[in-house]
Amino acid sequence: MNKIQSELARVLVRGIFLAGLLTATLATGWASEKLPTARPESVGISSERLARIDEYFQRFIDDKQIAGAVTLVARHGKVVHHSALGWKYREQDIPMTTDTIFYLASMTKPIVSTALMMLFEEGRFRLDDPISDWIPEYADHMVLVNDGPRQRSVPEARPVTIRHVLTHTSGLTLDPENSGLSAEEMLWVSNNGKPFATLGERVVRAAMIPGTFHPGDHWLYGTSTDFVAVLVEKISGQSLDQFLRERIFEPLGMVDTYYNIPRSKVERVAATYTLNEANEAELQIAPQFIEPTTYFPGTSRLNSTSSDYIRFAQMIANGGELEGVRLLGRMTVDLMISNHTGDKDVYVRGPGYGFGLGFGVLVDPTVSFDTLSPGSYGWGGARGTLYYADPVEDLIGLMFIQLPNHGPLNIRQRFTNVVSQSVVDSVADQKPIVKGYAIPR
Repeated sequence: MNKIQSELARVLVRGIFLAGLLTATLATGWASEKLPTARPESVGISSERLARIDEYFQRFIDDKQIAGAVTLVARHGKVVHHSALGWKYREQDIPMTTDTIFYLASMTKPIVSTALMMLFEEGRFRLDDPISDWIPEYADHMVLVNDGPRQRSVPEARPVTIRHVLTHTSGLTLDPENSGLSAEEMLWVSNNGKPFATLGERVVRAAMIPGTFHPGDHWLYGTSTDFVAVLVEKISGQSLDQFLRERIFEPLGMVDTYYNIPRSKVERVAATYTLNEANEAELQIAPQFIEPTTYFPGTSRLNSTSSDYIRFAQMIANGGELEGVRLLGRMTVDLMISNHTGDKDVYVRGPGYGFGLGFGVLVDPTVSFDTLSPGSYGWGGARGTLYYADPVEDLIGLMFIQLPNHGPLNIRQRFTNVVSQSVVDSVADQKPIVKGYAIPR
């Protein structure tokens, strides 16, 4: 082979390699199916100020408090920032990428609540129907109350409704500890300490556990969305995994969202870290293949990418539609992102928040940690993920880290502020939208 032939062969091989790489990239979905992008200035955002997001997270990485992060910002339906910093698996020197798969934890809840509201739109139930219409074991449910120095079980003052489980005001729990059950009853509700095959089986047995308060009296963050999940299964006749895949993930092009991550995608999973005594992140859970399960909670366990989750978030922000695919009507979305809990303390999200049907809702920005408009909504996950949308500014922010004990860092509480400061356009000619309706400025 002469020198010219050798060079042509080298170019051909490199071309084949690059074509294969491009094909693999497109196959992941994050390159070909993400939302349209735009220059930040074209949607009223400063590129210079937007760069502060990376600077913010890089400080945590440099201080060894997190291993890595993925962040995404969209305005007016256009992605203006999508960044990956640090490592997805630091110990193996594997860099973070924008297609990294994260454990969502409680960011599962808005998706599962959306599934139930899709059935609501089919006329399958009213929000104030009792859950015992589908889970009859809860027809005569009891509540644990204090009677002086003792506790006793009494009948519920009112039935647990679908609205109660969507808003975390049900008082229901799957935890039998300190519930006054006998040793024999404890074994029954805990399946003798063995894993339940399905969430539905566990929920049925848990009917023996008295509620922590009368339905509607308080807001308690816990397992209410597991009851939402079982209702989806009972009403639809499908497993939750199947319903989400057929009715939400596939229509929206969410190609990397799973309860059971395929073995072929494990290499894209982010490792989970924990803060040690030196306030530095150390490995807690390495990426690994987990055998598929048939237990599909509503509270957690979905895994996804930033590119997938923005498609769900933008669908909600658009009033239930994305790229011609409509999952919900606008009025239903407005109902979901309205406050249903009055002045009850939604302590998980912090001061100023109420709760809608699957979403935390900002009611009073003047006492909130966040620089967001009234009516902003979203939710976060225990390992450090966060999703929010500001409907007045038509702005969505996503952050993904994997650090369960991130609380002392206040990293999520400051994220909204770092994003909001990048918005620089004039409000003179805008007609802001809150919960689907234009309001005067």
